[in-house]
Amino acid sequence: MSPEPDLPESGRRGLDPDDLSHPPGTLDTRGAHNATHPTPGATSPRKRRTVLAPLVSGALESRHTRPSDRRNSLPERIALAALLALPLGIALVGPFLPVPERDRTQPFDPAAPWPGTDYLGTSVLNGVLDGGWGIVVTAAAATASAFLVGLPIGLIAAATRRRWIDELLMRPFDLLLALPSLLLMLLLASIAPPTAWMLVLIVALVNLPDIARIVRAAALETAHGPAVEAMWLQGESWWRTSIGHIARSILPTVAADAGVRLVGAFYLVAAASFLGVGAGPEASDWAVMVDVNRGGIFLSPWGVVLPAALLVALAVGLNLLFDRLLARKAAA
Repeated sequence: MSPEPDLPESGRRGLDPDDLSHPPGTLDTRGAHNATHPTPGATSPRKRRTVLAPLVSGALESRHTRPSDRRNSLPERIALAALLALPLGIALVGPFLPVPERDRTQPFDPAAPWPGTDYLGTSVLNGVLDGGWGIVVTAAAATASAFLVGLPIGLIAAATRRRWIDELLMRPFDLLLALPSLLLMLLLASIAPPTAWMLVLIVALVNLPDIARIVRAAALETAHGPAVEAMWLQGESWWRTSIGHIARSILPTVAADAGVRLVGAFYLVAAASFLGVGAGPEASDWAVMVDVNRGGIFLSPWGVVLPAALLVALAVGLNLLFDRLLARKAAA
């Protein structure tokens, strides 16, 4: 008998049609027949191949892994609007609502109409309606003032080609960052007159080092990238390079930090009022109400619960709002 001729490997055994590692053209006749005429009840190799290919590349998205933002967008919007509109509406519109004045009774009177009386015997409702305006305006003004000063300083420090300018601008902020914010605020408040505008400046100064450092860190990579180098070689002005290109590239980072800073400003203003640094104990302020009414929380709890709940709702609502806006911009 003549020896068996040497056959190629593909002729000795049929290759699995589902084996995606073999190049086209290496399947034998039996494999081609099985691929063309599959057995009843079995999944077609061609179908299996089209299903497996996205699995290998990671591009397959099933209905279980698909994000549910579309299904839950309307309830989330309603909840966010209610959470944010309630404290903001009370803070901005409350002082202008016509509420009848009630006669003073005994402090923390449990028999008084809802929501009870405060430590002076006046209605808690009047304090809640009048106490949000000052804290909202003070926190917003302090945040805006801090960004008006910190944003240009951070951009100049990132875009400069002279290292000594960067050191001169950033080293004082490093010293301020070493001090706790509340300690720095108390220190500044002890040497400044207790006025509303002075509290705005103190809170802005406390937030200024963080804002300048974050803006510089966000703009540093773009300021020394190839696009900016090309703009410098083309003779573009500093304003067009810094404002037109670098500042626009860090807008998402600045927007996210603005939401965090605004909530932090609410915390600082409320803490200052609670500690007696900002508004006096006779002022209508939510944080002051928490401080002066905590002694009668078991007799008239609404004098503490209502302003504290409004402060928490305002802080959480603003955080969720900024997160949602940034997520939508990133998805777009």
